[in-house]
Amino acid sequence: MANAAPDTGEVTVIRPAKGWVPVNLREVWAYRELLYFLVWRDIKIRYKQTVFGLAWSVLQPFLMMLVFTLFFGVLMKVPSQDVPYPLFAYAALLPWTMFSSAITRASQCLVSDNNLIQKVYFPRLLLPLASVLSPLIDFLFAFLVLLGLMFFYGHPPLMWMLWMPVFIVLELALALGTGLWLAAINVEYRDVGWATPFLLQLWLFASPIIYPASFVPAQYQVAYGLINPMSGIIEGFRWSILHTQRPGNLFLASAAIILVVLVSGMFYFRRREKAFADVV
Repeated sequence: MANAAPDTGEVTVIRPAKGWVPVNLREVWAYRELLYFLVWRDIKIRYKQTVFGLAWSVLQPFLMMLVFTLFFGVLMKVPSQDVPYPLFAYAALLPWTMFSSAITRASQCLVSDNNLIQKVYFPRLLLPLASVLSPLIDFLFAFLVLLGLMFFYGHPPLMWMLWMPVFIVLELALALGTGLWLAAINVEYRDVGWATPFLLQLWLFASPIIYPASFVPAQYQVAYGLINPMSGIIEGFRWSILHTQRPGNLFLASAAIILVVLVSGMFYFRRREKAFADVV
């Protein structure tokens, strides 16, 4: 009979990390296949047992564009920087709809997947990340309608459109950073689920969607970009598509605050991660 291994008397104790824990991006990359399946799952669940399916990704911004055009473009005569108002509004509603959907889903992802969190180990960051990435599919379908509107109104795509991926990446970074904060807080305080839709409605009207950012005086543009980082994203996206007024300092201020929101959100989420399975 083989001899048993000698007992050295050493004991390994595993304790949760304390303080601000760094984000392990290598671990997230190692679970990239799981991220793909989480994104695909979100898309299938979203349109399961629906009549129109992916058409909802187009109907929502398109119908909002019609309402905004009637009230703000026709009745109130809001200036649209020499661009037909339907095109002006839809070009802003497209990134906003993706952002709003990403925030809503990311804020609820930990609570809705509580069984998964309690039974299986994986980087929890994958859940809000999948919630932020899945609306990209809706964006792509709605973008086809935008291209149709551009040709219909005589605004064909120009070379400025090459800048569009930059604004999309920054928007996803803002959605992820904000979603990480909300998701971590929502685990302990479910008020987030009630407050998020209301806050998003206020955020919509505070963003340059129905009006251009030039309504804000030039001396307040930087402050506007810092307080509302979506303002620089929307104006930049609209500029890259329709070659309207360049966002300038507004975009730089938005990009700076987006970096702060993303980094702080990742560290706060990581710090609270060890308690998710117990509290959720």
